[in-house]
Amino acid sequence: MNETTIPVLPCVSPEAVLDFYHALGFETTYRMTQPYLYMVFKLGGFQLHFGRAPKGLDPHEEHSGCCLVIVDAVASYHRSFSGALRARYGKVPSRGLPRITRFRTGQSRFTVIDPSGNSLIFIQRDEPAHLDYGGSDTLTGLAKAIDNARILCNFRNDDRAAAKVLDTALRKHWGEASVQDKVRALAARVDIAIAMEDVQQCRQLHGRLQEIDLLDEVREKLRAELEILDGLTQWLSKAAAG
Repeated sequence: MNETTIPVLPCVSPEAVLDFYHALGFETTYRMTQPYLYMVFKLGGFQLHFGRAPKGLDPHEEHSGCCLVIVDAVASYHRSFSGALRARYGKVPSRGLPRITRFRTGQSRFTVIDPSGNSLIFIQRDEPAHLDYGGSDTLTGLAKAIDNARILCNFRNDDRAAAKVLDTALRKHWGEASVQDKVRALAARVDIAIAMEDVQQCRQLHGRLQEIDLLDEVREKLRAELEILDGLTQWLSKAAAG
């Protein structure tokens, strides 16, 4: 048995979709606009087919189509796509259409959203089978909020909902939370604020971070989070210069 499944996704704007996938490094293997629209793009071992979108489809609602792409090394795809999009658009688009979601060390997936509102979800082949898509039932307080925000960002692409979860938890659980959870929560919130280009929120978070004293052993455990926080300082400097 040698089955192959190929999605046919809706296309609202052929030229915009063509430009986007060419920027990502796909090649066009078939293109027809009359008497009906049909386009085929290929990258490595997988293909994407596109047909005319239903009348009235609004790509900004992002209810168009979805495709799961299982790969051996998800980080390398994100790195390649981010570089290609930066070359095409002058920056890595993280808001609106098209865009690519963020990718941090330890993540097992990311999403590319094309100009027609279709989502391509790239997933690491060895992603844990026990992955909890609904948040942990064993965590409490600020730690639970961090986990819920992770789910909202990484699996539902809903930064606004994740920001709300973290803001509420930071107000409610700050006094009782450990230093590690405080830094982890602030790092997660910084990541979202930078993606949303919320300068005021970033400055407020930067101020809160300055109030936390970290011991050397804590710094070692929070290396990934502190890299995000270092990025906040650089981002604020660029925002002030611009």
